[in-house]
Amino acid sequence: MSAQAPNSGKIYAAVAEYATPEALLKAAERVRDAGYKRIDALTPFPVHGMVEALGIPKSRMAGLVLFGALAGAVGGFGLQVWQSMIQYPHVVSGRPYFSWPNFIPIVFECAILAAGITAFVGMLVRNNLPRPHHPVFSAPRVENTTVSTFMLVIEASDPLFDEVKTAELLKQTGAEFVGVAPVEGDPADPHDGPTLN
Repeated sequence: MSAQAPNSGKIYAAVAEYATPEALLKAAERVRDAGYKRIDALTPFPVHGMVEALGIPKSRMAGLVLFGALAGAVGGFGLQVWQSMIQYPHVVSGRPYFSWPNFIPIVFECAILAAGITAFVGMLVRNNLPRPHHPVFSAPRVENTTVSTFMLVIEASDPLFDEVKTAELLKQTGAEFVGVAPVEGDPADPHDGPTLN
């Protein structure tokens, strides 16, 4: 591990590399227990228990999609009531103007359509997409996380983040490498990029 401090004070995050998923899980739990909130992990495959280890709260997408579905159902029902009772009232096969059982298929379809659109748009907005490049991709050795290694990320925007103390904590968790992801720009050599001391 290099003891050289980064030249730029503009750091997006501190990163630490681990060889096994078990080591990453233990490190994530230790960092979470230390009080860090803005942490993430990069892994080549899903790691069971990682969401809990990182302390990520339950997603609110289910509630958002439910709201979208209900809004679609109400909108579909209201449109049919307006069309059959106000705008174009006429008797069809002797049924009353407000024949709500006939509205059910359209209400269902509008609910599904609105829920799907809400889920798609909500996912894009909540994940800050589209985002062609993320600052953590500038971290040294990050390309290894797509194949064989595991990386823990502590964002510099975390209230507890301190270059030296955060680096020491990551070293104490057994990290094989501790470095930084700059806010912008790529390190000259991804294998010998800036590291925290």
